Amino acid sequence: MTSPMTRRVRTAAAAGLIALGAAAAALAQQSPPAAPQQVAATNEAEISIQSFQFVPAILTVKAGTAVTWLNRDEEPHNVVSLERVFRSKAIDGGEKFTAVFDKPGTYNYICAVHPHMRGTIIVQ
Repeated sequence: MTSPMTRRVRTAAAAGLIALGAAAAALAQQSPPAAPQQVAATNEAEISIQSFQFVPAILTVKAGTAVTWLNRDEEPHNVVSLERVFRSKAIDGGEKFTAVFDKPGTYNYICAVHPHMRGTIIVQ
């Protein structure tokens, strides 16, 4: 037989665990989603420039892949490698820019016109 004090302690502990679980679930829902990532299956891949974002933001390709950026926005954008490997001119809406990635490595890039736009090409 358990005492009233023991039952209260057990009830309080159970309530605390339930609250902790609810808080963890809420925190998990608030975490930002992972950046979209795509793996190219052929030697050609496309990145869409839309709503002031590169989609996908992270693209994994095999060496020798031609990656094409297509501007679906009405505003001009460009694609500038932070490692100075490639740089496009201004890409107007509906226009494209293509770069071939021959060497394995990680290539980070931005739109120099809108520097909050960032992307990564991973070449295997």
